[in-house]
This record gives sequence, C-alpha cells and structure tokens, in this order.
Amino acid sequence: MFVCMYKFGYPILHIQINVASSLWDPSLVISIHIVSLVNPPRSLRHLSIIYIYIEAGAMENAEELFRVAVIGSGNWGSVAAKLIASNTVKQSMFHDEVRMWVFEETLPNGRKLSETINQENENVKYLPGIKLGSNVVADPDLLNSVKEVNMLVFVTPHQFVEGICKRLVGNIRPDAEAISLIKGMEVKTEGPCMISKLISEMLSVNCCVLMGANIANEIAVEKFSEATIGYRQDKEAAQRWARLFSTPYFLVSAVPDVEGVELCGTLKNVVAIAAGLVDGLDMGNNTKAAIMRIGLREMKAFSKLLFSSVKDSTFFESCGVADLITTCLGGRNRRVAEAFARSGGKRSFDELETELLQGQKLQGVSTAKEVYEVLRNRGWQSLFPLFTTVHEISIGLLPPTAIVEYSEHARNLNLLQGAVQLH
Repeated sequence: MFVCMYKFGYPILHIQINVASSLWDPSLVISIHIVSLVNPPRSLRHLSIIYIYIEAGAMENAEELFRVAVIGSGNWGSVAAKLIASNTVKQSMFHDEVRMWVFEETLPNGRKLSETINQENENVKYLPGIKLGSNVVADPDLLNSVKEVNMLVFVTPHQFVEGICKRLVGNIRPDAEAISLIKGMEVKTEGPCMISKLISEMLSVNCCVLMGANIANEIAVEKFSEATIGYRQDKEAAQRWARLFSTPYFLVSAVPDVEGVELCGTLKNVVAIAAGLVDGLDMGNNTKAAIMRIGLREMKAFSKLLFSSVKDSTFFESCGVADLITTCLGGRNRRVAEAFARSGGKRSFDELETELLQGQKLQGVSTAKEVYEVLRNRGWQSLFPLFTTVHEISIGLLPPTAIVEYSEHARNLNLLQGAVQLH
C-alpha cells in the first residue's frame, strides 16, 4: 500500500508491505510500515525515513492458497506430479507442497516405494531417472494425503476409482474440486458411467477432465505435448486447472465438453488395440491408417449416441484425433496387442501385461469389454464392427487375423464410408 500525505508542510510517503508469516496460514500476516519524507530539504535529510514499525495480525478476507494432492503414483501419475510441482513453486495462488498418494509396494531391494520416492525424489519403479521436484511428498496413507487439500488430481487405473472414492467420502474438504486424468468408464446396470461423473457424484465435487496426446515418458523429459481440459459450466475452475498443469512444454487448452473429452480419452484405447493387432500381423501402414480412420468414426458415433451434447469440434482437439494417433503409434495398448498378435493369440493379454508393462495396467482390453456391454445391452453391435471385433478377439472368440476381416461381421458397414453414419 502506498499513501502520500502532507505533514509539517512536507510530503510524506507511507508504505505498507504485507507478508504472509506462514505458508500454511496465509491469513496471518506481518505488516511492515515505512514512513518517509519525500524530497526533504537538506536540513532534514538525516530524518528522511521518519520511522519503521512492524505489526502482526489477521488479514481479513485473505485469499487462501490452493493445496494439491495427486491420487495415484504410476507412470502418468508421477509425470502429473512433476508438472504440477514445477508450477506450484512459481505461482502464488498454490501452496508449494504437492502430495502424491502411493499405493505402497515393497521394492526388490526391500525398501518401501513411498520412502524411496521421498528420499531420492524419484519414482524408481514407474518413472526411473526423472526427478519429480523437491516439493513432491509421497504418502502411502490415502486419507492423510488429502488432508486440508482442495484440489484433487485423480490418476489411477479406472477400475480402482470407485473403491478410492468410497474411502474419501466424508474425508475431504467441502470446498474441494477434482480433475480426472483417468481413461475408462464404469458400466452399471443403469448404463455407462463416466469416471468424472462417478467422482463428482460420490464426493459431491465439481470434476473436470484432462486428456490428450500424452505419452508420459515423453512429457517426463519435457518434449512438447498438448492436452485438453473438459469442463461443464465452471470456466474459472478450468482456468485454474490449466494454470496448474501448463508449462512451456505442456500446452493445455479447455473446452466446455466433459463427456466428449473423456470419451475420446477412453475409446482411443480400444482403437489402439486394433492398431497393435495390425502391427503384429505385419499388415502395413495403409491398413493401420484404415483402422484408425474407422476407429475415429466409431468413437464419434458412440460418443454422440451416449451424449447428444458432445461437440464435433472436440474430436479435433488434442484429446481427439491427436491422442488417437499417438496411442496407435506408441502407446502401451498398441505394444501389448502387437505381442498378442505375434503369438497368434496363444498368450493372454494378462500374461503379456505382466511381462511388458512392469506393473502398469493395460486399459484397452477392459475398456473394450465395457464398451461391448453397452453395445450388447442396446443392440448396437452391428453398428460398431471394429469395437465389437476388438472385444471378441481379446476374449478369444476370434483370432487376431479377424481384425482385418471385421467388415464381414457388420451388415451395416459401408466399405467406402466405414461404420454406418449416426446422427
């Protein structure tokens, strides 16, 4: 605060500086007051600073810092924590510390994973060789990790979300908000339930989503990437999340389409399984491009059938076509599906997941099953031949070679346009 006034016939400047005395309690401030003469005459220059005094007290209506917890510590969760930690120390609206809930594991050397992360500032199992930031604190206690936190970042395998939320009910702040980085959905008797909706309803919080062409290991070494935040009505919350995640190498945009963004991130894993099967069969790039095109068409049709509010433009964001391309070229689902096809379908996806992913989870097969349940319950199988075929291959009803014969299973398939046009 700067105040200029006159006293004793001379202009006087009063400067007040408020400094938070504790990052954990920003409402308690120390005020430093400097009272000085402005352009004093020569005879009074030795008194140019009349006095300095300090007072402490509570600042009324002080803005509270946002505190962040990352729920999940796998490959993508660790990268998310690194991104966030680099921003919380730079932006005054966030508390520096980023808590990361760790599903505790014992490493081969006998050490606990959470202890190793805190001692070495590195997730040696899921993101080796990358420093997370000294302000990242790993915590194996879920409830302790979210204590006093008002920004919750969910990034776990989707099949674990409901159980986690049950434990969090009644144990989070009433003003908490959430964002989901999770690609998948739950299929219940009443129909499909998106992960963001599950989180929102179980915890009574506003939940945005973040999806995009995000291969975690590339972001970890700070190669340029983009992502899309989907939000419903609270644009201010979306902007806050964008500030938390955005860096010079990780560009984040926001669109008012939660379901569209989330379904893009979910369904592309099914198409990636198909792309991996094509690679394993050595069918070439032309065939793979055709699979990706039909896959994108089925993604769009399925999304708009489930949610009429889904916007066409969302499929041209990073969460849409960009994520589909990168996942079909380099994601874990493509990699495991390629190995499955090369084995002639004789090795299970579960076996290959254990061998190839080092503890990470394969999402495409479980998502294909969930999508198929929706198709079967609504009689849509023939409208989505690629999705249907991927599921039937993954459970052993069809051989891997069926991925390039899927048109034979669909009476409504137009070979020039792909899957039947749905509006």
